[in-house]
Amino acid sequence: MKIQICLLKNFIYLLSLFSLSSCFLIKDKTPIDAPIVIGEFGSMTGSESTFGTSTHLGIQMAIDEINAKGGLLSGRPLKLISKDDKSSIEETKRVVKELITKHHVVALIGEVASSRTLAAAPIAQRHKVPLISPASTNPKVTQIGSYIFRICYIDPFQGYVMAKFAVENLKIKKIAILKDLNSSYSRDLADYFAKTLKELGGQVVANEVYSSGDINFKSQLKRIRSQKPEAIFIPGYYTEVALIARQIKQMGIKAYLLGGDGWDSKRLFELGKEAVIGGYFSNHYTLESQRPEAIQFRKKFLKKYNTTPDGLAAMGYDALKILAYAIKKAGSTKNTDIRRELSRIKNFPAVTGPITIDENRNAIKPIFIVKVDGPTNRYVTTIQPKILKKREGN
Repeated sequence: MKIQICLLKNFIYLLSLFSLSSCFLIKDKTPIDAPIVIGEFGSMTGSESTFGTSTHLGIQMAIDEINAKGGLLSGRPLKLISKDDKSSIEETKRVVKELITKHHVVALIGEVASSRTLAAAPIAQRHKVPLISPASTNPKVTQIGSYIFRICYIDPFQGYVMAKFAVENLKIKKIAILKDLNSSYSRDLADYFAKTLKELGGQVVANEVYSSGDINFKSQLKRIRSQKPEAIFIPGYYTEVALIARQIKQMGIKAYLLGGDGWDSKRLFELGKEAVIGGYFSNHYTLESQRPEAIQFRKKFLKKYNTTPDGLAAMGYDALKILAYAIKKAGSTKNTDIRRELSRIKNFPAVTGPITIDENRNAIKPIFIVKVDGPTNRYVTTIQPKILKKREGN
C-alpha cells in the first residue's frame, strides 16, 4: 500500500511538472518568449557593398522599433541574423543554406541584386521558407515559386517608365544603350526600355555591352559617340555607372544619362563626381516624399544613424515591417501561415508608398524619377502603377 501511495505521489509530481512546462510552450513547442529568428543576406562587402549596408540599417531600425514595443505574438522579440554574401552568387547560396539549415530562420529578407536573389530563391523555395526581396526587380525572381515575394516594382514597369520619360518629358528619341552583359538585371531592363522606346517612335541607335568589373569603356563609347545619341541609357550598378559617366565626360559626349534603381547609392556621386550630375534614374524612394510614413522614417533614421536614408534603407525597413505584419496577422511563425498572409497584403502604408502584393507575389506601387544633383538626388515626378501585359514579363 505504501509503495502504491509513493508511486501515485511521484506520478502526480511528474504530471504537475509537465503541466507547468506546458504553460511555457506554444502549439509548435516553441517557448512563448523565444525569439522569432529572421535571416538577412546582403552585399555588406564587395562591388555593391552599399546595397547591403543600406538595406541592413533599415531592417535593423524596424526590428528595434518592434522590439521596443514588446515584439510580436504576445511578447516574442525579433532576432536578426545577418550574413554578408560579399556581392557573390556562390557566397549567396552558401549563406542562405546556412540561415535555413543551421539557424532555422522563419523567413528571409534579401537580396537587392536580382542575380543574387535568383541564386537564393530556389533554396528558399525548396525549403519552403518565405523570402522577401526588398529591391530585386527582375521578373524571373518571383516566378521561382510560391514562397518568393518582393516589395518593389519590376523591370517591365521600370523600363517602360524611363523610356516614356525620355520621349515625353525630355523630348528625345535617339538613345544608345550600354548594359552589363553578365547581369540579368541589366540585360532585361535594357530590353524592356528598348521595347517601349520603339513603341513610342524612338530609336536605339547603339546597343553596347560591358562586363561587371570592367574599368575601361572607351571602345564602346567611341561607337556610341559615332551615332550621336541624345541620351545614353545605362541600366547598371552605381560602381560601373560612375566610371562610365566619367569617361563619357572625358570623351566630350553630350547626352543625357539615364538609368534604373541600380544607381541608388551615395557612392554614385562620390565616384562619379560632376560627371553624373544631371543624370536621371528611376527609384523606389525620394527624400522629398511628403507621405507621413516617409517623414517619420527620415526623422527616426537621422536620429538613430546621424545620416539621411537612401532608397535601399527605406526598402529594407518596409520589407521587415511587411514581414512583421504578416507574422502578426498569421498569429504564428509557421511557414505556410506567413506565406498566406504575405500574399494578402493590400495597400500596406509603407515608407516607399502604398504596397499591394499581386497574384504573382510582386508589388503594385508607384515609381519615382529623380535627378542627380551632387550628393543629393532631387525628386522629378511620380509614376503610378501600370498593369503590364503577360508578354512584358509579368
